[in-house]
Amino acid sequence: MLKLRRVPVDTRSENVAFVSEACTLTRVEGLRALAKIEVHGGRRRILATVNVVEADGGCALVEPDELGLSIEAFARLGLPEGTDVHIEFAGPPRSLEAVRRKIEGRVLGDDQYRAIIDDIAAHRYSRMELAAFLVAAAGFMTSEEVLGLTRAMVEAGNRLTWPYPIVVDKHCIGGIPGNRTTMITVPIVAAHGLPMPKTSSRAITSPSGTADTMEVLARVDLTLDEMRAVVEAERGCLVWGGHMNLSPADDILISVERPLGIDTQEQMVASILSKKAAAGSTHLLIDIPMGPSAKVRSHEEATRLRKMFEYVGDALGLVIDVMTTDGRAPIGRGIGPVLEARDVMAVLRGDADAPADLRAKALAVAGRVLEFDGGVRGGGGEARARELLESGAALARMEAIMAAQGPAPAAVEPGSLVKEVPAAADGTVAAIDCARINGIARLAGCPFDKGAGLDLFRKPGDAVRKGEPLYRIHACRPADFAFATAAAEEADGYVIA
Repeated sequence: MLKLRRVPVDTRSENVAFVSEACTLTRVEGLRALAKIEVHGGRRRILATVNVVEADGGCALVEPDELGLSIEAFARLGLPEGTDVHIEFAGPPRSLEAVRRKIEGRVLGDDQYRAIIDDIAAHRYSRMELAAFLVAAAGFMTSEEVLGLTRAMVEAGNRLTWPYPIVVDKHCIGGIPGNRTTMITVPIVAAHGLPMPKTSSRAITSPSGTADTMEVLARVDLTLDEMRAVVEAERGCLVWGGHMNLSPADDILISVERPLGIDTQEQMVASILSKKAAAGSTHLLIDIPMGPSAKVRSHEEATRLRKMFEYVGDALGLVIDVMTTDGRAPIGRGIGPVLEARDVMAVLRGDADAPADLRAKALAVAGRVLEFDGGVRGGGGEARARELLESGAALARMEAIMAAQGPAPAAVEPGSLVKEVPAAADGTVAAIDCARINGIARLAGCPFDKGAGLDLFRKPGDAVRKGEPLYRIHACRPADFAFATAAAEEADGYVIA
């Protein structure tokens, strides 16, 4: 029996327990670092990975009679500090045997994926075990395995239902800096009257996700009941899905995919479609940008990915429409949450200097979504989307959605540490390396510092003189600023012809 203590250490999605090396259990039971234990008090219990803390030095995190839990683990257990709790050794999850089979290159069945995902959703896997599963799955998965993984991810959490015959959604597979069309599409579609309850993830490998950018403008961590109220009132929302237990294993996997930079097509399809099915969508538009530095770089890759989305989507009962778009360059000017939010609102307001490419793509995407409505003539969706944007109806609906979701957690301004990156020669911008631009923006602090990012001044086809700025780096912290500027000096991501 140990007394519970909250340890102010953020361990992301992993449950971590801290025990003193002077604890009787450590000495008598042979408790070692990275062992797994079950912590329980009354009917509340969680699994956690142990970290053993030195008892000397005058700054011990926990006393010998205490059990410390990291921030998220403490919240999940849901008991007050000082509560007496029991701990027991916990063996490895049974589903790890299936992970070992996947490491060997075997094909897994639906029951094996269901066991793996159930254990992941219950936080029974350590980050090392999660990484082992992700790397093994990245090596090889059949289409049937992708479907089995997707179904397991849907079943592991909540599943929403809506009182509407059509519930639309869209998703871009990412990789293109500044491609924040969702935040323009949702208010257009909602103003038309189609329900679009948009749940989004935070960035995995990009400088900003839709949830990261929307959080500059409004609150995104809504509960299920709050989300329902917003959708019933406004026909749309832009919220973070991680707060709603929709495909909860996906958020845990993303927390490991992000630092590893893993984003395979198979895992991408399972992640996207599990969230959409769990959110109650019936009709889904998938945007696949294609370009030399995008995630998808050839027609062959795009075709393979489209077929995988269609195969899994059909099996889940989703109506899937896939569009391949131009992914050769960034969209808009701002890269990073606050700068992207600025561009989105400029388009919705109809500002004269709003990014034309962002506006054009958002209208194309919104038009395709609107054509899920049987009352919109084939090919007439984009004209209807333009009408809703130019009339101000989309802006009014966005402002109503923002008000319904509540104010942003904090006011954010672009980072005050700035540097303009100059052109190395006279000429014309022939190409922009999207992956390099994404990397520099992340080094500047995106998405965790919402004011960090890049402000682009030149796009492909623009003439430029040597020494003129190509873009401006914004950072909030000196270390991030130094990393980003050094990376831009090494290779700025622009090809000048």
